[in-house]
Amino acid sequence: MDVFNRAKGVMLAPETEWPEIEKEPGTPAFLFTNYVVWLAAIPPIAGFIGGSLIGITVPALGTFRVPLFAGLLGAVIAYLLNFVIVYAVAIIIDWLAPRFGGQKDFASALKVAVYCFTPYWVGGIFQLMAGTRFLTYVIGLFGVYLLSLGLPRLMKSLPDRTTGYVAAVAACAIVIVGAIMLIEVAFVT
Repeated sequence: MDVFNRAKGVMLAPETEWPEIEKEPGTPAFLFTNYVVWLAAIPPIAGFIGGSLIGITVPALGTFRVPLFAGLLGAVIAYLLNFVIVYAVAIIIDWLAPRFGGQKDFASALKVAVYCFTPYWVGGIFQLMAGTRFLTYVIGLFGVYLLSLGLPRLMKSLPDRTTGYVAAVAACAIVIVGAIMLIEVAFVT
């Protein structure tokens, strides 16, 4: 799998990318080693560079930086927790499928979870500069649209129940990401 072309396809032409994704394996070994391992590194690396090397400049006060060890530890923890988040969201997608007329299929649920996090990971480049970090989360919201395309296709949810399915999964994902962020902060501070 070409990670760059897949990420570009997911972001720019998701309607044509989901049928290709449907044909591929959905095992954690395949998805994590061929896709997640690369893209999930973008936000932590950019965050480390932005927080520990570039820092935040406050007029009249100077530049503030996260200490190198704390920044590196935070980046490693954030990177590893990306795998946990994706796996947890896949469990939720699979668990909720029958409630929305879909079929339980963990491999497909993992594919949906992995590819729906693509915008968040790609947008992680905005972690480099303090004033643009919020854009990571704004761009990450495109993942909700990707859910609306991926759930009916891969999880076979009923078209009239897809909106509720998307809302339930998105709400759970936001709660999980929020909880994980609190864990990251607890480890770094």
